[in-house]
Amino acid sequence: MTMTATMTDKPTNHRSRGSWPAEIRREFETEATNPNGCVGQQLISETDKIRVWRIHLKPGQRVGFHRHVLNYFWSATTSGKGRQYFNDGWMREYSYTAGETRHEEYGPGEYKVHDLENIGDSDLTFVTVEFLDSPNKPLRIPQAVRNENAEAASLHPSAKAADIPNRTTRESLAS
Repeated sequence: MTMTATMTDKPTNHRSRGSWPAEIRREFETEATNPNGCVGQQLISETDKIRVWRIHLKPGQRVGFHRHVLNYFWSATTSGKGRQYFNDGWMREYSYTAGETRHEEYGPGEYKVHDLENIGDSDLTFVTVEFLDSPNKPLRIPQAVRNENAEAASLHPSAKAADIPNRTTRESLAS
């Protein structure tokens, strides 16, 4: 028998329900009106059944708000610490261990919106696998995301996620 771990099982290092930084709140409100189905920085594979994403964050970098509507799992490929703001109003900080895997499932109409910031001292990397045959319809992925990642792969077949620019960093939010 295999035990499936979820985020509800994961202990937090810190959590609060206080006010969010203004730029984070604005970005969250923008995602609410234009749902972002890009649950990673790089779409590394896609079939008619799954999408595989990669996130690679250097210390201080973050990936912006995105919406999970599909059943999925993620695996941390490096150990580190992250801070996330969630659509339930909570901010949570977690520690991740290389090899740690969590599964999430959503019923019809259910979803989760969150961001992720690397608050540790080392790079933080995840692989996420979404299942397209979930109870909810997949969100649209812009063709530009598919093109960008196909182009990056064809130009640099041996490129690592660290070589592909992150979409959102703390610095880009300030500008």
